[in-house]
Amino acid sequence: MREGAHLWRLIAVLGFLDIKLKYRGSALGPFWLTISMGVQVGAMAFIYADLFHTDIHSYLPFLCLSIIAWSYLNALVTEGCGCFIQSDAVIKGMRMPFSVHAGRSIVRNTIILAHNVVVIVVVFAIMGVHQSLSSLLALPALGLWLVDGFAFSLFFGALCARFRDVPQIISAIMQIAFFVTPVMWSTTILTGHREALLLIRFNPFYYMLEILRAPLLGTPLSVMTWGWALVISGILIFLSWIAFARTRGRIAFWV
Repeated sequence: MREGAHLWRLIAVLGFLDIKLKYRGSALGPFWLTISMGVQVGAMAFIYADLFHTDIHSYLPFLCLSIIAWSYLNALVTEGCGCFIQSDAVIKGMRMPFSVHAGRSIVRNTIILAHNVVVIVVVFAIMGVHQSLSSLLALPALGLWLVDGFAFSLFFGALCARFRDVPQIISAIMQIAFFVTPVMWSTTILTGHREALLLIRFNPFYYMLEILRAPLLGTPLSVMTWGWALVISGILIFLSWIAFARTRGRIAFWV
C-alpha cells in the first residue's frame, strides 16, 4: 500500500491513458458519454415522472443525480472486479504494487464521472436547484466512495482473478440491485408498505447512494444513514485488508 501511494503519479497517468486510448480518433472523446447520459436522463425523466405522478421539476434533478451516481458506483464495482485481470500483461511482465492496478480503475471511472457532472450542472441550473453549504457534505461521501471502491477492487479483484465466474455473478447482482434501490423511484412511494420498506432497510446500496445524493438535492440526511454507511465501509475495508493480505502472493499466478 505504501509503495502504491508513492506511485500516485503513475496511477493518474495510467487512468488518463485508458481514457485516451478508448476514445482515440474520436472528435468528442469522453463527451460522447456526457451526451448519451443527457439524452438517457431526459428521455427517462418525462416517462417515469408521468408513471410515478411526480412533478418533472423535482423529479428530473433527482433522476439525473441518481442515474449518474449509480453509473459511477456500478463502474467502480464491475471494473474493480477485473482490475487485475485487465492488467495481466503488466503483472506478469514487471514487479509493481497491486494497489496501482486498483487505483488505475478508480481514476479511470472518476474521470468519466467528471464528464457526466456536466449533465448534473445543466439540469440543476435549468430546474433551479440551489446549492448551500450543506451541499459540501457530498465531498466526504465521495471520498468514502473512493476508499470503498479501492477496497472492493483489492478484495474482489483478487477473488475474480481466481474464480472467473464471480464477475458474472457480481454483474447480475448489480442489475438486481439497480431495480430494488431507489434510483429511478423515491422512497416516499413505499409509504404504508412495511414489507417493501425492507428493501431500503437492508439495502447497503441505499445508504451509500443517499449520503451522496441527499446533500446535493437539499433533502434531510439522518445521522443513522451516515452511521450505516460507515459501518458498511468498515466491514468492506476490514474484509478487503484480510483477504488481500492472504492472496496477494498468488495473484500473478491466477491472472
